[in-house]
Amino acid sequence: MLEERNVTVDLPPSLARLRVVLVHDWLVTWRGGERVLEALAELFPKAPIATLFYEPKSASKALQQRRMITSWLDAIPGARRRHRFFLPMMPAAISTLRFDADLVVSSSHCVAKGVWVPPGALHLSYVHATMRYMYERFDDYFGPKHATLPVRIAARLARPALQRWDRYSARTVDRFVANSAYIAGHIASRYGRSAAVVHPPVAVQRFAEGSFDQRRGDFFLFVGAFAPYKRLDLAIEATRLAGVPLLVVGPGHRVRSEAHVRFVGEVNSDELRGYYQQARALLFPGTEDFGLTPIEAQAAGCPVIALRSGGALETLSPHGGYYFDSPTPFALAGAIRTLDEFLVDYDPQKAWEHAMLFRPEVFRSGIVAELEALIASATQRPSKARERRSDGPSDIIDRPDPLDRS
Repeated sequence: MLEERNVTVDLPPSLARLRVVLVHDWLVTWRGGERVLEALAELFPKAPIATLFYEPKSASKALQQRRMITSWLDAIPGARRRHRFFLPMMPAAISTLRFDADLVVSSSHCVAKGVWVPPGALHLSYVHATMRYMYERFDDYFGPKHATLPVRIAARLARPALQRWDRYSARTVDRFVANSAYIAGHIASRYGRSAAVVHPPVAVQRFAEGSFDQRRGDFFLFVGAFAPYKRLDLAIEATRLAGVPLLVVGPGHRVRSEAHVRFVGEVNSDELRGYYQQARALLFPGTEDFGLTPIEAQAAGCPVIALRSGGALETLSPHGGYYFDSPTPFALAGAIRTLDEFLVDYDPQKAWEHAMLFRPEVFRSGIVAELEALIASATQRPSKARERRSDGPSDIIDRPDPLDRS
């Protein structure tokens, strides 16, 4: 369910007078990245949005009113539904987008940060992930259990060139901002660049509505759209071993025949808040770049059991839950069995206070500060060197990779 908001943001004069274009990889689903895009759009109410694919039905009403600049990939019949199949073509497509701008703000988890930048313009890239499909999560997307043999072969053939392009295209970015310290580390190791951290906005107030004193049910909760790295399989097996029921919320899951598991599909925010408030605990068994659900759960007074990895290290308060150390069903089952010990001193009010650190206005102020720092740094140098820009993907893909340490 898309939540409509009416937010007015007063920008400092240094930003308000600029012609701004927002860039997003694709706008065909509504998940965490799209909520960040919506928050960026609230900062710049007149900015058009450039994207590879655009499905109006997947966008909020506020974004539907924006001028959209789409790539030639969007004109291919059926491409919006099967956009991931066009991954090898995305670098070429993103580099052909053209627009006038003084400031480009990209929201990138794949190729958006490699967009063409007009001469003289500045580029700030907010990075959700560094093309995870081609790096640490390659096997999660293209392993034997997740892709057909032709797709696996094509992905392995394309992988070196896409990694090379991903590294070189970082040259189009003047300032990086990461959604977590975990992703800032990827930016440093893969691009040789530093990145400030501004956590994504979370609608914490919406999940905090109601009482923390509601009677909890006996089920454990998993929330998230289908993706192999979210490790629903681990949650299912762990709850089976622990002998507890599991409720799964989110679209796209392949329903398994498990007596202790109930799939409810996609729900609206009111229903989700109710599940958070009734669940024994939220299970967060995967390594994620950031992860919104532990914050939503803490805002709703729901304890969290998370893998000690990735973005969860930054989002889970000691008052809001605890970690398990190994991504195995036995380790998670053991953590589930210790929940009653944690609940003895559990204080949902303190968990809520931690969740408030991720409210949308904190995100907006952080982004404005980074944009002001970008403009200030640009005025302190004589001119912007454009020779580091690329006119297209071909001159990047065919060159040796200077960051390749193999």
